Amino acid sequence: MRLVVFDVDGTLVDSQHLIVAAQGVAFAELGLPAPERRIALSVVGLSLPQAFRRLVGEDGPVAELSEAYKLAYNRLRLDPDHEEPLFPGMADLLDRLHANPGVMLGIATGKSRRGVDRLIEHYGWEGRFVTTQTADDAPSKPDPAMLHQAMREAGTGPDGTVMIGDTTYDIGMAVAAGVAPIGVAWGYHAPGSLLRAGAVTVVENTAALEPLLGLA
Repeated sequence: MRLVVFDVDGTLVDSQHLIVAAQGVAFAELGLPAPERRIALSVVGLSLPQAFRRLVGEDGPVAELSEAYKLAYNRLRLDPDHEEPLFPGMADLLDRLHANPGVMLGIATGKSRRGVDRLIEHYGWEGRFVTTQTADDAPSKPDPAMLHQAMREAGTGPDGTVMIGDTTYDIGMAVAAGVAPIGVAWGYHAPGSLLRAGAVTVVENTAALEPLLGLA
């Protein structure tokens, strides 16, 4: 069987508006100027401490920003203006993958366990993923620990595993784990960056993923 592991933010769901808004609130609460949108989205995929270290440096208020961000994120997600919709075609793709007896599904994300559980409940994905790796379970991407744990839980090896993500952190994690990395062009890092990081290819839409996964 093949294990297909998905990143979440920027790959499965379009969370950019919520992420940028929550960052803005967190920085404002600490009296700091918020990063511009491009910079804010460049750290998506990292765990919160790693992300804020990139934004304010090792000596900045990393812990305070992380906590303020979590509170803002949980508050803002209740606002319809900050919905996290699935990217086009993703719901159908997950349905088809789940129905394929030769495929197991997994998640590897910088989100918290709480955030992933909430997302799974919201979209009715209970029982769909054989493994879910979060920022609470392993070091931040691009460390390969999430994929190592996912493969152990699924009973697969690198040759039977694919990682699908939108950032160089996803691709770097897959390369470090010896797993085939596939980039998606609709997320938060440019396709050229994904290819330079080691992606075997970058797809423009969900339909292009299916031939790569043996479904078409």
